[in-house]
Amino acid sequence: MPMVATDIKIYYSGGAANSDPNASLGGVISSVEVSAGVHNLFDQVASDEASAGDTEYRCEYVKNTHPTLTAQNLKVFVNAESPSADTDEEIGLGTSAINGTEQTIADEDTAPSGVSFAQANGVGAALVIGDLAPGETKAYWVKRTVSPGAAAYNNDGPTIRFAWDTAA
Repeated sequence: MPMVATDIKIYYSGGAANSDPNASLGGVISSVEVSAGVHNLFDQVASDEASAGDTEYRCEYVKNTHPTLTAQNLKVFVNAESPSADTDEEIGLGTSAINGTEQTIADEDTAPSGVSFAQANGVGAALVIGDLAPGETKAYWVKRTVSPGAAAYNNDGPTIRFAWDTAA
């Protein structure tokens, strides 16, 4: 049976049972899957954050859940940026190896060490994870920058997607 989009799943970081996106700050992969279509990774931009500007970080894991096929040349990209004109999103691959435990940051305002962030808008600009065998995971980070003087906005964040090949 071929791989389908539902074979590639996203999980929070932040501990074995973490279900809070605000606590998805690296560390152990959670057993809680990020619900499809409900990718509220970042909180509402509060008025003080909007006034001063704010940069926040979140870490998630991608997992190949297909029982036998490897996701070859797996790529991660921003499919759609936030609808807010006052924010900018970038992604970066985690520093841990495949199946490794990603570094943990002190709080959402602390940048992860050694992670290079890029716009990665569209599959043509995607970041290459590489091959992800059945059951394997890889961490990636999302960075949201709110411009000073921004308007408050609910559920502000990008839509992240993946692309891959498989051997038949």
